[in-house]
Amino acid sequence: MGARYVCKSEQRRRLVEAHATFNGIDYLEVLDEDAEALGLERQRTLWVRCYKPLPATLNADNVSITGGVRLKDIGVALAFRMDLAPPDPLTTAAERAEYTRRKELDEANGTHETEQTLVVRTTSSGDFSTYTLALLRGFLDTVPPADFDAPLSRVDFTFKVECPSEFDCAPPKHPDAPSGEDPPIDYLTRDYASFRRLLLDRLSEVTPQWKERNPADLGVTLVELMAYSADYLSYYQDAVATEAYLGTARKRTSVRRHAKLLDYPMHDGGNARAWVTVQVASGAEGWALPGPTDVTPGAMFATTVDAPRVLDARQLQAAVTAGAEVFESLHPATLHAGHGRIVFHTWGEDRCCLPQGATAATLLNPPFDSDPAQRVMTPKNFTPGLVLLLEEVRSPETGRVVDAEPSRRHAVRLTQVEFTRDPLMDLDVVEVAWGPEDALPFELCLWSVGVPLDSTGETEDPPGQAAPVSVARGNVVLVDHGRTLTDALPTVSVEGRYRPRLARGPLTQVSRVDGRRAVDPTASAAAALRTPAEEALPAIWLREAESGRVWTPRRTLLNSGRFSREFVAEVEDDGRARLRFGDNVLGERPSPDVALSATYRIGNGTSGNVGSESISHLYSPVGGDWRAAILRVRNPLPARGGVEPESVERVRVNAPEAFRVQQRAVTEDDYAEVAQRHPEVQRAVGSLRWTGSWHTMFVTVDRRGGFPVDADFSERLTAFLERFRLAGYDLRVDAPLFVPLDIAMTVCVSPGYLAANVKAALLEAFSTAELPGGQRGFFHPDNFSFGQPVYLSQLVATAMKVPGVAWVETEDAPGKPQRFRRFGQVPRDEWKDGLIAMERLEIARLDNDPSQPENGQLDFFMQGGL
Repeated sequence: MGARYVCKSEQRRRLVEAHATFNGIDYLEVLDEDAEALGLERQRTLWVRCYKPLPATLNADNVSITGGVRLKDIGVALAFRMDLAPPDPLTTAAERAEYTRRKELDEANGTHETEQTLVVRTTSSGDFSTYTLALLRGFLDTVPPADFDAPLSRVDFTFKVECPSEFDCAPPKHPDAPSGEDPPIDYLTRDYASFRRLLLDRLSEVTPQWKERNPADLGVTLVELMAYSADYLSYYQDAVATEAYLGTARKRTSVRRHAKLLDYPMHDGGNARAWVTVQVASGAEGWALPGPTDVTPGAMFATTVDAPRVLDARQLQAAVTAGAEVFESLHPATLHAGHGRIVFHTWGEDRCCLPQGATAATLLNPPFDSDPAQRVMTPKNFTPGLVLLLEEVRSPETGRVVDAEPSRRHAVRLTQVEFTRDPLMDLDVVEVAWGPEDALPFELCLWSVGVPLDSTGETEDPPGQAAPVSVARGNVVLVDHGRTLTDALPTVSVEGRYRPRLARGPLTQVSRVDGRRAVDPTASAAAALRTPAEEALPAIWLREAESGRVWTPRRTLLNSGRFSREFVAEVEDDGRARLRFGDNVLGERPSPDVALSATYRIGNGTSGNVGSESISHLYSPVGGDWRAAILRVRNPLPARGGVEPESVERVRVNAPEAFRVQQRAVTEDDYAEVAQRHPEVQRAVGSLRWTGSWHTMFVTVDRRGGFPVDADFSERLTAFLERFRLAGYDLRVDAPLFVPLDIAMTVCVSPGYLAANVKAALLEAFSTAELPGGQRGFFHPDNFSFGQPVYLSQLVATAMKVPGVAWVETEDAPGKPQRFRRFGQVPRDEWKDGLIAMERLEIARLDNDPSQPENGQLDFFMQGGL
């Protein structure tokens, strides 16, 4: 008999289960692989599970198995309730032990599963067809036992349920009944109003008698509810389609991910840095400012507001509310009273200046105020690595502080410190030096001037006394923009994505070293302020409450291992960040129910580029002692480095071109082009040579500013080129071949001009120095590079521009004093050719240093004039 119904619900099962006395079959289980562990033959034992306990009298006469294709006569050899297993040999010892274990579990849990399970042993295993097991009242009866539901007294099953199959076990689908004509649908309907109109029009067709349009009506309310849901779904579909492409995406996170697929790192800006000097009283000698750690921020500074110089927690919060920007120190610092103002020593000379480009100076080392036997600077508190700030504090002309030039302030990091004495003047002095990258960009006057009597408000020097024009400031601390906060994140959910969002923004982006905020003590002061936004990471750390494990941020999880506790902070346009974790394949996923706390900083972009003298407050939780000790807090130089997040529009333009930029070097030209991407390289030339056992690529570099290609620079450039290097090739950085020149010209001076003045102007025009007005001397190192010839016409044109020059004679011929050739070599007809040619790796050089004529020399033979 075929099936009467095809039902998609199990309502009758629930009714039988809820009935007080009616029983029925819940499911049937065929023991296949599990039978071997019980010492039974596979596919010959059936466990029939019912809803309620079975009668103890059920046996093989009450079970019937019908069906099959090839094997139709499947007999029942044994049937018993699971908790009433017969002895050996009808059952095995392992089988009885299993039934006993299940019975003990029922007693412990208060269940009756063994009483509800009928064990059926068949005479053989069937074929792959479907069989039907039925519970009957007796051997010859066709009706179910008493209190058994007839439809649920039988169950279809197959003996091969555990056999492998490549098909789904779902029953075949029946063809659907032919449907009527589809209603007309307007696919241009996309918003709430059009959906509402569409639904009302459809209802007017199917229920013309319903004409209610009152918003309070239940039917109208349901229509509007469905229109709202359809409108939201339509918006979601449009948003997904919009965010799927770089050209149409509106969310910053979507644009960032699209750009990453093109290997374009979209940056979220960067915070600003500044140098802050702290002047302390003599009683505060040796006081320490804390540096940042994984759990605590560095010393906190704030821009000027109406508040005391040293702030407590309440005053700091009030300052932030009033609009103050907060900065935090990047390193620990020890404050010394005598380092707040250090005077230069000029060895008894007057009207002295530190010239532009200076990299050394002499400082006076006076005795300490409270202990004359102790000096202000000692080998313990004044060492290489410290930063000094050189500044003009008074006008050299008027002697007033307000007339001092604010642009004459410069920070240097000391590379050499030598304690010595001036025996003639019986003074202790300190010789200091700094690197060429921190070379003084202006001339700094060092003499003393008298303080005007009407000067008021100046505490460092009383009126009427002599005071230095320029001083050096110690106690210099590098700070960066951003304030540290700590928030508790939502508990990790068991299912779904865990994407918590930070409560505050904008999230600070800082440059890091080894994943932590740090400052390289060997880097120059100029390098400490360079913070490329492309290399910045968000200033945030996560910590698990119980285990204390720390999670660190990364720009991407594509390089993270399955056990890497790393995450990505994706910043949106409002500056707030949402955190994205791994999936236990690329990065670890937080365990469920783990409580995480986020320590992060807020403050980013150009808002941190505050001007000089803007930072004037220091936060201290100590209170009164610090307020008396801190005399002054200031930033003589403006903060710099703050960059706004890269705009979505800019990424849309730049990202498609990013993958076109070559990120590997194969040929000589490739290495030259890649080397020129380094900010210190003006031009480079590659040369591939066989060095005996392998190929070596020699990269010859013309360094900007004429700086030498020394070992330190070679190491930095080699590390820069390493990621572009072709495997199997060695890499070596070489200095160029400098070609010294020997040039002499005869110059006729116009009447009314002093020949000496004209010659001085000519020497300046053909020098290697930076000239006033941003001009360069003709032989400045950056004016010539590899293979670039020196043209005679350019020399003549430059000389003729000098006031007082009437004409110039340059002919290089025997018997004439003029020269236009390479130094130390015979002429090669350079004057006739009009140029001094250079080879591929050669660079012209003319320093005109009398002490080193081998670096080129220049002479002028002056005629006429006064």
